[in-house]
Amino acid sequence: MAPIVLDLKKTPDPRDAIHRAVEGFAAGQIVAMPTETVYGIAASALLVEGVERLHRLKNRPQTMPLVFLVKSYDDALDYAPDMSMMARRMARKCWPGPLMILVPGPHPDSVISRLPERVQELCELNGFIGIRVPAENIAIEVLRLNAGPVLMCNSGTNEFEPAANAQELMQCAGDSVDIVLDGGPCRFARPSTVVKIVGNDVDIVRRGVLDERALKRMSDVNILIVCTGNTCRSPMAEGLLKGRLAKLAGCDFASLSDSGFHVESAGIAAMPGGGVSTDAVHALQAFNIDISNHSSQPVTERLVQQADLILTMTNTHRMAILAQWPQAAGRTFTLANNTDVADPIGMPAEYYTMCAEQIDKHLDNWINENPIFKPES
Repeated sequence: MAPIVLDLKKTPDPRDAIHRAVEGFAAGQIVAMPTETVYGIAASALLVEGVERLHRLKNRPQTMPLVFLVKSYDDALDYAPDMSMMARRMARKCWPGPLMILVPGPHPDSVISRLPERVQELCELNGFIGIRVPAENIAIEVLRLNAGPVLMCNSGTNEFEPAANAQELMQCAGDSVDIVLDGGPCRFARPSTVVKIVGNDVDIVRRGVLDERALKRMSDVNILIVCTGNTCRSPMAEGLLKGRLAKLAGCDFASLSDSGFHVESAGIAAMPGGGVSTDAVHALQAFNIDISNHSSQPVTERLVQQADLILTMTNTHRMAILAQWPQAAGRTFTLANNTDVADPIGMPAEYYTMCAEQIDKHLDNWINENPIFKPES
């Protein structure tokens, strides 16, 4: 029987088509829908019949399990609660986006452990499960309305490349699916990149939209240091932390990113392009660190989202960040253990030196005590 094709661009209310797809999941049907990469073929993970049919339909290669399609990074942690620091770092920076992550599983405390036993067998391959958060509104809306997990595979076969539009989907999937959500051509028209992550090790299983350079950038540790105007305290902290990390890595400032660390500073009330305080520059000369070329920048959503660790000079700075980005609570801390690093602005030069020494002492504590600065075992 030919599938029901629902063209979202021609449907008076696209929500009706999405509801029809959700009804299909509840009935154990196979639904094809677009992601930002290629069209995927999906089934409800609550129903053994649908998952078995999906598994037979795809005839998955032995290197690739079915993938759990989830709405957000936070939801993904329910599927892999023991996800390593590296996996969390890459997931948070890329999702929603064209990256599928294979992690050890299923974990006994995950939502997967509550699925039918046969589904658990089919979603796992060689001790790994796959998770992805799509950057496609149609897929996200389907996931939002659907009751329970969804398993997906791409639409490629031995004869056809994965479909980048509904017409190609009909050619490669034919009568094997029940419902097709036609959302037009996919943005990238290429499969997602697939990586396998165990501890701190990242292996590329399938090359796709994201190249090795992009993956390297996502796997690096990003540290953001925040004060008010980004003209004295946070630039000094940025320079001091770069100096310590470069020394540990045995490299200079310019090569620090090659060692897997990126350090930036910003201000919650900073003006873009402002210069650094002369007294701050002089204070760091005692550490043989030059910050004279620093240019101030405000705290932005991009900086907060990309940061693996955010260190603030005061608790007021921390609360300001969390008021706007509450999801960063687990990554945002005061540098000096819930006490404030006083602003030396307007004070004599020796106060800048004292401030730099205070900051350096607390940075030393962070480097020695926080696991983000150490390789995972």
